[in-house]
Amino acid sequence: MATLAQRFMTNPVFSAVYEGLWRPAFTRLFSLGGPGTAEFDKALTAYLARSGDRTILDVACGPGLYTRRLAANLTSDGRCVGIDFSGAMLAQAVSKPLARTSYVRGDAHHLPFRDGAFDTVACFAALYLIPDPLPVVDELVRVTRPGGEIAIFTSVTTPVSQLPGVETIGKLAGFHFFGRHEITDRLRAAGVTRMEHTIVDQGQFVLATKDQS
Repeated sequence: MATLAQRFMTNPVFSAVYEGLWRPAFTRLFSLGGPGTAEFDKALTAYLARSGDRTILDVACGPGLYTRRLAANLTSDGRCVGIDFSGAMLAQAVSKPLARTSYVRGDAHHLPFRDGAFDTVACFAALYLIPDPLPVVDELVRVTRPGGEIAIFTSVTTPVSQLPGVETIGKLAGFHFFGRHEITDRLRAAGVTRMEHTIVDQGQFVLATKDQS
């Protein structure tokens, strides 16, 4: 059975207002306790969007907000590919075409790309809505080339998330609060040893480099 979050994400009406209305309001929830989450998100995205001839994968891209940002400074044959399971979200993404971007409909648990296909793989503000999310982390690692980078922005368990009723409501909606070491432990289990892990307000950011084989 689809979670409440999945139903929303596949709804054309919700998809149409996601980027302009829902996403800004939802992002503010991550900044409870300070403005740091939005600032760190902006800085990390700017780093990932640096100039160069690179291939980037944006997993669970939704309407392509991050996809377009990540593609903005690519050069030569550089390209950013967004992948999402929601046709409604992808319809919004392709309605705002940008050079060096393309979109694929697919399942993050089984990314339809060869091993080591991308220089950079990102999953921002989405992993907490994906059922059984940890195998997705394995897939992020698999499709990253040796020496490439994996970037994740997702939820983290904090005193706020443990307030009475918050975790229960989150589970009912299909929202997952990750433990502080849940993502980094999974990356290590997948063979990634070099990473920066930053917890800011109600969110966590991981920037990892895939080990050379």
